[in-house]
Amino acid sequence: MHSPQLTSEHVAQVSGLVAAYISARRNDALPLALPLTKTQLEAMSGFFTPQVLNSTRLLVLGGIHVGNPPFYPTLRKMGFADLPDFAMMNAVTFSDVVVSRERFTHGLLFHELVHVEQYRQLGIERFAGLYLRGFLSGGGYDGIPLEKNAYQLGDRFESNPNTLFSVHDEVAAWIRDGRF
Repeated sequence: MHSPQLTSEHVAQVSGLVAAYISARRNDALPLALPLTKTQLEAMSGFFTPQVLNSTRLLVLGGIHVGNPPFYPTLRKMGFADLPDFAMMNAVTFSDVVVSRERFTHGLLFHELVHVEQYRQLGIERFAGLYLRGFLSGGGYDGIPLEKNAYQLGDRFESNPNTLFSVHDEVAAWIRDGRF
C-alpha cells in the first residue's frame, strides 16, 4: 500500500472532498431509503440508542453497487494507491443513510449502524477527516480505526447476539481515548 505524504492543507482539502461526497450521497439516497423494519429494530435494540435506530434509513440497491467517488482520479494524481473500491463493498454508510447492494443481514446492519453512531458522535466533517487520516496512517482500508472499531463491535455482536452492550458507550470511549 502506498500513501502520499500530504501537507496539512492537502489533508484538509481531501477531507473536505470526502465530507462533501458523504453529504451529497446521503441527500441523494434519503428520499429512496426506508426505516429499519420491526425485525431489524428488535435485533438491534439494546445495542444502539433509540435515536440511532429511529433516525437511520436503509436503501437496498438489489445487486447494484455504489460507484467510486468522482474525486478518485484526483486522489490518484496526488499519489493515492489502493483506494477502497466501492464495487467491492457490501454497504456504505452516509451519515444516517446506509446504502447496500444486498439485503441486510443482522451482521451487516450492525456494522453499518456502528458507523451511524460514529457519525452521530463525530459529525460528517470530523468523521471524514479521521477516516482519511486512518487510511493514510493505517496502511489502507484495513488499518482505518473507524473500520477497526466497527469490525470489532460487529464481531462481538455476531459471536453472541444475546449479550447486550452499548455501542454509544464503546464509540464514546474510542473518541475519549483518542483511538480514532
